[in-house]
Amino acid sequence: MHKVEGLKIWRKAMDLTKSIYQLVTELPSDENYGLKSQIKRCSISIPSNISEGAGRNSNKEFKHFLSIANGSAYELQTQLILLWELNLISKEKVQPIIEQCIEIQKMNYSFQKTL
Repeated sequence: MHKVEGLKIWRKAMDLTKSIYQLVTELPSDENYGLKSQIKRCSISIPSNISEGAGRNSNKEFKHFLSIANGSAYELQTQLILLWELNLISKEKVQPIIEQCIEIQKMNYSFQKTL
């Protein structure tokens, strides 16, 4: 078992989620139950799955949950691209968060290889 608070990838995923929560406050209210809700759920899924995997009984199970977290990171990246393609938020505001997503994706692949 891994202590989740000591995992750099979990900390980065938590930071990403906080960035997402700040970003979506800029979305129009008619997106409260659309992209805004989906983006928030997706971002929360990343550190949550890392945490759940860390609490499992084997590295095989942990890898499975890391895989789910990585899928959520790619889903989030797509939704962020959609935000600026729909002109809901500027690319300049979205791009740094996309870069956070990509960093977590790379960390996730590397971490899975070590398990």
